[in-house]
Amino acid sequence: MNPQLFVIFGASGDLTARKLIPALLELFKNKTLPKPFGVLGVSRTEYSDEAFRKKAVYDNEHLKKKDVDQAVLKEFADHLFYQPIDTGDGKEYHKVAKRLDELDKKLQTNNNYIFYLSVPPKLYETIPAFLANQKLNNQKQGWKRLVIEKPFGSDKESAILLNDKLQENFEENQIFRIDHYLGKETVQNLLVTRFANGIFEPLWNRNYIHHIEITAAENIGVENRGGYYDTSGALRDMIQNHLLQIVAHLAMEPPNNADAQSIRNEKLKLFQSIRPILEHEVSKYVIRGQYTGAKVEGKKVNAYREEDGVGKDSRAETYVAMKFFIDNWRWADVPFFIRTGKRLPTKVTEAVVNFKSPPHHLFRKDDSFNNKLNQLIIRINPDEGLALQFGMKIPGAGFRVKNVDMDFHYSDLTNAYVPEAYQRLLLDVMKGDATLYSRGDSVESAWEFVDPILNAWEKNPDLKLYGYPAGSWGPREADLLIGSDQVSWRNPCSSLATDGAFEAL
Repeated sequence: MNPQLFVIFGASGDLTARKLIPALLELFKNKTLPKPFGVLGVSRTEYSDEAFRKKAVYDNEHLKKKDVDQAVLKEFADHLFYQPIDTGDGKEYHKVAKRLDELDKKLQTNNNYIFYLSVPPKLYETIPAFLANQKLNNQKQGWKRLVIEKPFGSDKESAILLNDKLQENFEENQIFRIDHYLGKETVQNLLVTRFANGIFEPLWNRNYIHHIEITAAENIGVENRGGYYDTSGALRDMIQNHLLQIVAHLAMEPPNNADAQSIRNEKLKLFQSIRPILEHEVSKYVIRGQYTGAKVEGKKVNAYREEDGVGKDSRAETYVAMKFFIDNWRWADVPFFIRTGKRLPTKVTEAVVNFKSPPHHLFRKDDSFNNKLNQLIIRINPDEGLALQFGMKIPGAGFRVKNVDMDFHYSDLTNAYVPEAYQRLLLDVMKGDATLYSRGDSVESAWEFVDPILNAWEKNPDLKLYGYPAGSWGPREADLLIGSDQVSWRNPCSSLATDGAFEAL
């Protein structure tokens, strides 16, 4: 990797302490950072270099849990520097340019800079412009890269505006839109599972797959994010970005090559193939809910409207379940089901591929088995791995059949160091590999699918917002969305191969 400087705007904030600095430290410990390398924190708070090192490293509670050798900690901290400015004032950015020039000469980083915007979204448009005014977007000497966190707009119109503003000052190949879900090894492994295995690839289509479901459950509430969540909701916060990206990995066509451009091209084609849910169809295909107060494990849990920062009559959804179709040759008439929610029974993200039953039910006497589909369960988090459920004969007379599991845990694959999501994504941007980052046109296309649903909820107050008790699997109406003689949601638990261990309270 090239020598480089990693510049964090919003360096005194929570994301830097909680995710960025720990990820950089782990990369440093494992000797995977480029050499030479430096970190420049930029924020409003008046810190010296030493004061920033104390806050970001020595006093960082997220690092204290890692039991890092003090000598290693000091060596890492010596790579950190700090420049205080008012990030909202363009006149202050000459200080950043001057400090970068000094550090570049000192560390010999060849004018290679990464600008990480760990700041409120309102600054996504202004900071790149201020950097461009100082010619810090210029790649005549050294490369320049810009990393932004979600949300990438709040609807298609704002996403287009944001992309246009970013691209006024940075080329698209300089812009890295980070989605930490794509840094998870199991999400990346979806492509390998599909395209590297002859037992799956021929079956991955409408002829053999009955339906696909994705669940992203959280057992916590909105915590201290009530003010943000009340203007966002689960559809914007989880589905538009994270879960549609998982859909893309599950459903995209095989790329010509395993490079960033080929994979991202296929993702875009997939998003463009999703059948729109029109505003008048929303009640048929989308269920939204909001958690109500309940007792969970003997403790009282507040309702969403009782959380700090949340309006007493809030209609923000903390749960969404939806059904949709992909209109292309591979997936014609195969339903996709997605659900996500807060205050559900457990924290888990998984995708389930449900295969069609054989055309003739030979063992009809055992109806309990005949009504079960074979499933490939892909656990993304936690306890990452895969499980395949299929029927086997129970020992003894006759043909009694039972579902059994053949499971694999990702941790069994290797004892080698496996980077966490942010570590992997930061390492990729240092290498200039954009494969796991969202491209601007794909972001706009994902919003195009989501916008009619948001518009319907905003325009039509009669569309129901269902309550569900904290600790349950969401509104009962979501069961009707997917329910039939053969089909129901798989309710996962902490064990990869166990279904339905948690029941609604």
